[in-house]
Amino acid sequence: MASEVRSSKTSTSSNAPTMVDQKEFWRGRKKQFGIAVGASFVLIQLLFLTTLCYLFGSIYRQGTRIHNLKVLAVDYDGGIIGQSLRGAYENLAAPSFPGLEFKSTEDGYAEVSDVVEAVRRGDYWAAVYTHAGASTRLSAALAGGDDASTYNSSAAVTYVWNEIRYATVAAGSIKGNMETLISVSRAVYTRLNGTAALSSLAQTDPAAVAAYLNPIQASSINIKPSPQAAKTVYNTIPMVMGIIMQFFFLMAVNGVASSLQLYSHLPFAQNLLVRAALSLVYTLVGALCQSAYFWAFRESREQPGSVFALVWMCLWLYQHVQFLVFDVATTFIPLSFVPFFVLSWVIANVTSTIAPFELAPAFYRWAYALPAHETWLVLMTIWSGGAVNRLYRALPIMFAWVAVMAPCAFVALRWRCKKAVEAAAEEAERKEKERAEIVRKEVGDLQERKEKDRAGHPDADGAASEEMEGRRELEYFPSVPTPFENTLRKVFSA
Repeated sequence: MASEVRSSKTSTSSNAPTMVDQKEFWRGRKKQFGIAVGASFVLIQLLFLTTLCYLFGSIYRQGTRIHNLKVLAVDYDGGIIGQSLRGAYENLAAPSFPGLEFKSTEDGYAEVSDVVEAVRRGDYWAAVYTHAGASTRLSAALAGGDDASTYNSSAAVTYVWNEIRYATVAAGSIKGNMETLISVSRAVYTRLNGTAALSSLAQTDPAAVAAYLNPIQASSINIKPSPQAAKTVYNTIPMVMGIIMQFFFLMAVNGVASSLQLYSHLPFAQNLLVRAALSLVYTLVGALCQSAYFWAFRESREQPGSVFALVWMCLWLYQHVQFLVFDVATTFIPLSFVPFFVLSWVIANVTSTIAPFELAPAFYRWAYALPAHETWLVLMTIWSGGAVNRLYRALPIMFAWVAVMAPCAFVALRWRCKKAVEAAAEEAERKEKERAEIVRKEVGDLQERKEKDRAGHPDADGAASEEMEGRRELEYFPSVPTPFENTLRKVFSA
C-alpha cells in the first residue's frame, strides 16, 4: 500500500508542470494576456465613467433650473391680498423658485375652471389664484361680528397642482414652494396693511383677532391625488425592469435556439413565426405582470379597471419595442460588446424619465426620441385621467420605433439564420475531413501490416480486408445489436 501511495505521488509530481514548463507556457502569452485584460480594464472604466457622467449631468445643479417650472398666477381679488401675492413672488423670485406668470381674466382665464384646466392640460406645472372678494371679506372680518365668525382664511388664495406628474418634483419643487409663497404673502400683507388693519380691528372679538393673526392660509386643488408611496419610483425602476426583462429573455432564447440548431435546420419562415410569436406573447405577459404590481401596490388610490387595461397596453407596446431593439442589437453587436450596449441603453432611457426636461440642460432634450420617456408620458396621462395629454407626440414616436425596428429584426433574423447555416456547413465539412483522415490512416496501417505479414501468412490479405471493413462499420455502430439499429443506419447514412 505504501509503495502504491509513493508511486501515485511520484506520478502526480511527474505530471505537474515544472518551472521551466510554466515559463515555456507563458512565452508569447503574457503580452496577449496583458493587452486583453488592459483593454477590458480601460473600456469598462470608460463605460461606467461616461454613462454615470451622463446620468448625473442631467440633474447637476438642478436647483438652479427650478424657475423653468412655469406657474400660472391670476388675481381675481384685485385688492390687498392680490398685491400681497405679487409682492411675495417679488421677494422669492430666484432661479431656485418656480417662475410665476401673472395673467388676467382678459387672457382667457375668466373662471377658476379655466385656471384648473390650464394645469390639467399641462400648460403649467401649477397655478395660484386669489379668490374674488377676498380682501373685502377680510376687512369685514376685522370689524368683528358675523363676518368675523364666518371668515375662512383658506378661501383667500388657492394653488392647483398635479401630484402624479413627476411625483418627487410635484411634492418638492411645486407643492412646497406654493406653500412658501402663500406663507410669505401673509407676511407681506402684514407689512403692507398691518397698521391699517390693526386700527380697524375689533380687539374684543376673538374671531376678528384670529382673522388678523391669520389673514391668508393656503388651500389646494390636486388634479390627481396619489397617496401611494410607490409613486416616487414609478418613473425610474419600472422603466429599467421593462428593458432588462427583454434582454434576459432574448439571451435565453438565442442560447436555446443555437444549442438545438433551430437557426440552421428550420426554414426561415418557421424561425420568423416562432420569433414573432415569442416577442408578442412574452411582452404581453411581461406587461401584464408589470401592470399587476402597479395595481397591487396602489394602496388607497382609486382606479377603475379601464386604467389597468390601458397601462397594460401601454407597457406591452413599450416592452415590445425593447424586445425588437435587443433582437437587432444582439445580432449585429459582437457578444463581448453587448454588455456595453445594454448598460448604455438602460442609462439613456432612465435618464430621460428621472426628471422633467425643464430641469435638465438643453442637450438632454434629444431623449424625446427614446421609448422610455414617451412611455412615461403616456402613463402619466392614463393615471391622471387624461391630464398632461401628450399622446399626439408620444404614440407616433413609439409606433415609429416599431415601424423601424420590426424590419430591422426581420433582416437580423435572416442574417442570423444565414450565418448559422454557414457555420453548420463548415462544421460538417470539418467533421467529414476528420473522418476521412481517420479512415486514410487506418487503411494505411492495415496496408502496412498486410505487406509485413504477406511473406509468412498467405491468408493475411483476406483477413486484413475483413478487418478494414469491420473497422469502417464500427466507426458508426457498435458490434453488438442496438435498439432501432436499422433506423439509425438509415438516418446516419442519409
